[in-house]
Amino acid sequence: MQRITAEVAGRPMVAWRIPGPRPPVVCVHGAGVSSREFLPFLKALGSRRETWTVDLPGFGASDGPPEPLGLRALADALIDWLTAVDLEQAVFLGGSFGCQVVVDAALRHPDRAAALVLVGPTVDADARSFVRQVLRWMRNAPHERPSMAALNLADYRDAGSRRVAGAFREALRDRIEDKLPHVVKPTLVVRGAQDRMVPQEWAEQVVRLLPAGRLAVVEDSGHMVAYRQAPVLAGLVADFLAHQEAAGRPGPQRGPRG
Repeated sequence: MQRITAEVAGRPMVAWRIPGPRPPVVCVHGAGVSSREFLPFLKALGSRRETWTVDLPGFGASDGPPEPLGLRALADALIDWLTAVDLEQAVFLGGSFGCQVVVDAALRHPDRAAALVLVGPTVDADARSFVRQVLRWMRNAPHERPSMAALNLADYRDAGSRRVAGAFREALRDRIEDKLPHVVKPTLVVRGAQDRMVPQEWAEQVVRLLPAGRLAVVEDSGHMVAYRQAPVLAGLVADFLAHQEAAGRPGPQRGPRG
């Protein structure tokens, strides 16, 4: 596993990479957390695909501006980071709020996304309030690995309360359902069978809204599928991309500098 630092808007953005066959898969973390949640998945998929997980500005090991960035700015930072590491195009894999970031990026920069994977996509209209999200989080907590709590606390400490609160505000403000019908790239939607943050009805609606979406449900997992069931998710992503390649997309792309 390689740690790669690239300068974006004058500040360092940090990512971890395992080389492998193309196209590369780039993982984008959820609200307030970091690429730590994707490291088990990185190891699971890295033997089959080139896989990256990146810390967005202000989160994890990446520096950020004094003021928290909004959703659109985070999506633009992701695109600028792709350019900085010389990735012309990638498969965007978002987790939770990361789904909202990659959908916004793919919608406004469609040439940079080969395909999308949305793992636990948030936030549905029935729960677009802080209270409902907290209640769902409490119901979901028993279905996560106990070690997830320590990782989340470390991520919240690194980001700071203002950035964590800002990310959650952006998640609640964003109407992802209005964007999904315009995302034309092939998209795999993944939900944990015990996910209390993303109901089955919402996951099915996400697929219906997407022009080229399909749904996979992972057993014995809550919201954090990439952490709890990394090998299973890796298999789903590998099969999804193999199917796309058999259909003639996505193709190989140029690699990182150096």
